[in-house]
Amino acid sequence: MVMFLFLVVALAVVVAAVTLAVVGGGESGPLPDAAPDRLRDTLPLDRPVSRADVDALRFPLAARGYRMADVDDALSRLGAELAERDARIADMESALAGARAVAAHAAPDEPDARQEGDQP
Repeated sequence: MVMFLFLVVALAVVVAAVTLAVVGGGESGPLPDAAPDRLRDTLPLDRPVSRADVDALRFPLAARGYRMADVDDALSRLGAELAERDARIADMESALAGARAVAAHAAPDEPDARQEGDQP
């Protein structure tokens, strides 16, 4: 019988505590919804992306991992910059190959500077 009374009193205390917590939750009411994290340190728009920018890039966590929109934006930007750099490198390599070809055709075959009587 004592155990039954103890359980009834404990149940009453728990119900009273929950009721007070719900009803008297403070002046401000329930907690406001938290604003979702946003990407703070985006990739720079005024200059090319450097290795340090990529190393410093940190994505905020969402409910199931990272925010897909932030990751997609960063990957799109990096992809565009890599494509631009690849195109510039290809242009420079073709210009260098053209300059080497012109230099090879413009330079006449130089005879050996040493003559038969000269000693090194």
